[in-house]
Amino acid sequence: MNHSLPSLAPAPIPVAHLFAPLDAHLLRLLRTLRSDDWSKPTLAAKWTVKDVAAHLLDGNVRTLSMQRDGYFGISMPATAQDSSSELVDWLNSLNHEWVQAAQRLSPDVLLLLLEATSTPTNAYYESVDLWAEAPFPVDWAGESHSYQWMHLAREYTEKWHHQQQIREAVGQTAELMTRELFYPCIDTFMRGLPHTYRTVSAPVGTLVHVCVTGDAGGLWILERTNDAWVLSPSATAQPTAILSLPPEVAWKVCTKGISLEKAREHAQITGDTELGAHALRMVSVMAQPREFDLNN
Repeated sequence: MNHSLPSLAPAPIPVAHLFAPLDAHLLRLLRTLRSDDWSKPTLAAKWTVKDVAAHLLDGNVRTLSMQRDGYFGISMPATAQDSSSELVDWLNSLNHEWVQAAQRLSPDVLLLLLEATSTPTNAYYESVDLWAEAPFPVDWAGESHSYQWMHLAREYTEKWHHQQQIREAVGQTAELMTRELFYPCIDTFMRGLPHTYRTVSAPVGTLVHVCVTGDAGGLWILERTNDAWVLSPSATAQPTAILSLPPEVAWKVCTKGISLEKAREHAQITGDTELGAHALRMVSVMAQPREFDLNN
């Protein structure tokens, strides 16, 4: 095993068995959309429902081509290999190119292609050795190398949150907000907490609790050690700060689907307000970091 992989990684998040039911929810939803639903705007910047569905198809095609078949087609620029900002810009360019090309596809053709690629993609995910090194590190979690289980968990969050963006646009959000489907997504997002706090100074032993309320949510404990911030499975000491968010806001925070100001309105913070509010800066997708001052 590659010794550069995380030696103290948190417990794996099992998601391989969830891709098929998640895709089934997506296909059932898309089959029911009216013609005007496909053009509705979503939280994904300037993308419509159809654009987001096309992006999900791109995810399937890339997984089968690059990960299953080892066919990359185009090479990553050298600058993107050394810079997170350059990597995000390059990925955004690839995503834009695909969505633009998909303007030529009718909703029926798009649905046909999603149906055709869903089964082989999910079969690939279920075949992966979870403790092998992943083809791509989970950069937003601060990892330069990742295990396959973390890579799959990241892939799950991509499929979950993009489908939920479609659901938000058409007013059908409840299906994915279950313990079975939502918790693995938010648990993966929260693996970005230590990286989010990496520049925050605090005494050793400082604890920050991040709570996502409701039956589908949970509690994540961030602890300052001698070397870094880490996620702790439990803690008996009193936290310095507690941040609580409703689930429908938490996933949007992690995907830049809500402004810091709006997120702060929905958050409840006790203790050290500045320390707790820093968690609202978390970005658990490949996107540029937040750079806004919560106090302005």
